[in-house]
Amino acid sequence: MNRRATPAPPERIEVDETTCLRRLVPSDAGAIAQAVGASLEHLRPWMPWAGVQSADPKFQRDRLCTLRQLEARGEEWQYGLFAAPGTLLGSFGLMTRRGPGTIEIGYWLHVDAVGHGHATRAVDALSRVAQQLEGVRTVVIYCDEANVRSAAIARRVGYRLSRIERRPPEAPGESGRILVWELGPAPGAPPRPVDA
Repeated sequence: MNRRATPAPPERIEVDETTCLRRLVPSDAGAIAQAVGASLEHLRPWMPWAGVQSADPKFQRDRLCTLRQLEARGEEWQYGLFAAPGTLLGSFGLMTRRGPGTIEIGYWLHVDAVGHGHATRAVDALSRVAQQLEGVRTVVIYCDEANVRSAAIARRVGYRLSRIERRPPEAPGESGRILVWELGPAPGAPPRPVDA
């Protein structure tokens, strides 16, 4: 089956007066590694990738170089959430791995940025962009049932709980019950074509 790649979202998305989402580039590797390293204990319960290797700038540089290939194929776009004057607050991504017509949002925050509404505002901004992409019918967020902070973000932004899937836990804090949150097309938006 030939499926056309999802068109690329913008390089930069304004979130509010003080923060923006900007596509990550290899030169962001040091900032990502530093944020992950400072936040390992916060991330480890929910993120299977959260380990010492992820706090290494070379590892992050290699990952960000590979990301360019995924972007070119229309499969994944990763953004840094930046506050002026360029402080990295976290990472937010759009991924097409859930099949045609669906785009997934994933996210994590630096431990020092938690509790200030940054993730909610960034997910809201990224969701609005995702809803406008050609061929996208549904935007989804997957999070473990035990990750109540992540679920609260989806709920606040207007996602509805679509279903619960079971899978073996992949990170120490997970229950194995995965909440699948869905956000349909933007209100008033015309139907967008989806390649079969």
